[in-house]
Amino acid sequence: MPTTAAPPLDEVWFTRCPVPTATGIAAARGTLSAEFAPDGISVRSFQDARGALDERHFTHAHPALFREGGNVPALWARSRGGDTRLIGLTWIEERQAVLVRADSGITGAAQLRGLRLALPRHEISIDFWRAMALHGLAGALGLAGLTLADATLIDVPAGSRERGQWEAELTALQEGRVDAVYVKGAVAVESAQRYGLVTAIDLDAQPDRRSRINNGTPRPITVAQSLLDEYPTVVDRFLATLIEAADWASAHPGEVNRILAAETGSGPAGVAGAYAAGASLHLDLSAERLGLLAEQEQFLRTHGFLPEPVDVRAWADHEPLRRAHDLIARRTPTSSADQENPS
Repeated sequence: MPTTAAPPLDEVWFTRCPVPTATGIAAARGTLSAEFAPDGISVRSFQDARGALDERHFTHAHPALFREGGNVPALWARSRGGDTRLIGLTWIEERQAVLVRADSGITGAAQLRGLRLALPRHEISIDFWRAMALHGLAGALGLAGLTLADATLIDVPAGSRERGQWEAELTALQEGRVDAVYVKGAVAVESAQRYGLVTAIDLDAQPDRRSRINNGTPRPITVAQSLLDEYPTVVDRFLATLIEAADWASAHPGEVNRILAAETGSGPAGVAGAYAAGASLHLDLSAERLGLLAEQEQFLRTHGFLPEPVDVRAWADHEPLRRAHDLIARRTPTSSADQENPS
């Protein structure tokens, strides 16, 4: 029997976290809209819609959605039966650190033994903040051969979101209710300065990136399975636009920093302090990155954040990214020298 053609597509949606993403760069430059405008396809963002962040940013419950953001919600959605596919991973060194009070005398991981470590609690569908702090603290303790059992984890209710990122934990640290706090990203850099706190452990300085596996490392790009099934060329073109955005970002670090200041809600100092110069937004699904994400999945499952296991390698679909690279190669003009001297 003939296969019924998919109806014309008039819009796709994307959502990204307030962190460095190829999606955010492409959106800021207008290249996503430009890619699909000739086809009459609108490209819309959950972040640009009015009102609070759409819950589907976490659940991925939208048939025409691309998501580039933290892996905790992405894995959680898949664990709950969400019909998504993993089509890319990035790895951005993003200022992960453990902060302490300036007069604490704490300068290394071994000194975390027996201390009170802040563990935030947010009343949201998937508490990625809590998962992020837990894995960050586990990574810091692991540098000294310690585990979470070697410290005391102190619940810190996050309260109102209007207080901002990390504010509840940093207030608890400043007031002496906890001894150390895990933080990440540009806003955390500025907040630490504002509170007069110092870095005891710089996870970014560690040679083994496994100590930095967390919500954003690696960071997945996921897509609704229905969109991939019915409109594969749309997925390929979306990914190709992200690849081109990553290429552009590598060549324009100054302009990227201005975009990141807007994306992250921080100032130039926060961006400069959080993200390594020359950081790459390039996508891949290498065995290394999939292995790192599989370690994150195991950690989240062990600590009760995932209701069911996620087979990361089976979740990944390598074909869209391969086709996107092929698409870019076909679009790239061949020089006359190349035509005369084919390899």
